[in-house]
Amino acid sequence: MNKIGMFVLAVLLILSAPVLAEKPSASAVGSNLPENVRDLLRQEMAAVLGASKKILEALVQGQDEIVASNASAIHDSFIMKQAMTDADRKALMRVVSDAFVEKDRNFHALAGSLAQAAADGDRDQQFMLFQQMTEACMECHAAHATDRFPQLQK
Repeated sequence: MNKIGMFVLAVLLILSAPVLAEKPSASAVGSNLPENVRDLLRQEMAAVLGASKKILEALVQGQDEIVASNASAIHDSFIMKQAMTDADRKALMRVVSDAFVEKDRNFHALAGSLAQAAADGDRDQQFMLFQQMTEACMECHAAHATDRFPQLQK
């Protein structure tokens, strides 16, 4: 199997991995949030996943414009910021670590870089950045969503 085929297979497996619920741990951010804030986080994660699937499809079809628009949507995804009250923000910041915030910022920056690479038509850069985004998702889930993705702890 060629490099792109292996990459696509790996990403598909990651994006379609089952979500397992176990007892919340200290590093399980969502489980420690108020329900309304957790719902906002779920909405944002669902939007990121949907856009990521579209990016993957567009990448393997050479559709730079679709990659760019979906990467921009991820970069600009601020569902939580738009819908959160001051009390919600305080509740979130009590639960998340500085490392979580840094991972989130880096992930959105990668999405912005991917959008630019797609606008430039740089396919090698697009593949590299999408791979980095996927790795960033896994790293964050392994560290901060241990209740939803316990298999990433192995």
